[in-house]
Amino acid sequence: MKKSDRISAPRVWLVIAKSYRALSLLAEKSIANTGLCLTDFAALEALLHKGPLTISEIQDKVRLASGSMTAAVDRLEKLGLVVRKSSASDRRARVVELTAQGKRLAASCFERHAKDLEALMSVLSEKEMEQLYGSLKQLGLLAAEKLDQQEVRVKTSGRR
Repeated sequence: MKKSDRISAPRVWLVIAKSYRALSLLAEKSIANTGLCLTDFAALEALLHKGPLTISEIQDKVRLASGSMTAAVDRLEKLGLVVRKSSASDRRARVVELTAQGKRLAASCFERHAKDLEALMSVLSEKEMEQLYGSLKQLGLLAAEKLDQQEVRVKTSGRR
């Protein structure tokens, strides 16, 4: 392999970034086609797959700001898709749970969205999907570890 044929790290990063942007936009269009906004879809999907959660637990799963998540739960509650209930383990906490109508809608929307993603990824063979998944997971774990190490260094250097 000639030096010019080598795929460099910056080139790989650029392909990942461009692919992520295009895939994200297509995923967002798929979600919009369900009739839900991204925040509402994310909250319903988290509740569908994880069961009843507090608003802060939903936030952690979908990585949204607390104000956005509270507004989403308020909208979903007005539509009769979720209910807030008292927590059995913590009197101060409120747990958000899907209603029967919410479960049906969330399952239907997620199924439609999953089909869109499957169609998009059909360009890859099963083996390529497994390889890509493994490689991206490995890369993401290393990046997360490096971020954690940098945060520890920043915190410890600030104590001096």
